[in-house]
Amino acid sequence: MVSYVALLHSIVLAPGRRVVMSDLRDMAEGVGYSNPRTLVSTGNIIFEATAAPAGEIEAKLEAAFREKFGKPVDIVVRSGADWLDLAKANPFPEGEGSQVIVRVMRNPLDRSALDALRKYAYASQRLAISSGDLWIDFAGRPSEWRLLSALTTKRMGVGTLRNWNTVRGLAEMLR
Repeated sequence: MVSYVALLHSIVLAPGRRVVMSDLRDMAEGVGYSNPRTLVSTGNIIFEATAAPAGEIEAKLEAAFREKFGKPVDIVVRSGADWLDLAKANPFPEGEGSQVIVRVMRNPLDRSALDALRKYAYASQRLAISSGDLWIDFAGRPSEWRLLSALTTKRMGVGTLRNWNTVRGLAEMLR
């Protein structure tokens, strides 16, 4: 069995209605994944499964989510080993845990994405791509910066944001 991390892009079903983590764990078990556990209430789940390509697991989880909750959602999956590598690859480990954000990508970004995003960034913000994922040190509250509005699926492809605290928390759960 292999450990996997699945990140849901958005778990808001309707105004005032979010996915309950116990329902998410039940959904994972329902499609045959073992030992599902979640971290905080933002759509992070770790589970064990027979080794399979991430794309197959993403498709299976997305179909199960749509069936159970009646709404489509993008899900990005990484093996546990790949997640630990992602956590080690943080180019801004000294940054404030809630201000350093990674956009975990389904398909890797290339360096040209940095050029496209720099026009939205303030001088105090740092951007880097590591193994195809976009890291940002917002140097302040992310909600106050215009860069956040540029991080859309339409512009960048399927991906989802997690802060450094969440990245570390998931890594600890895998250990």
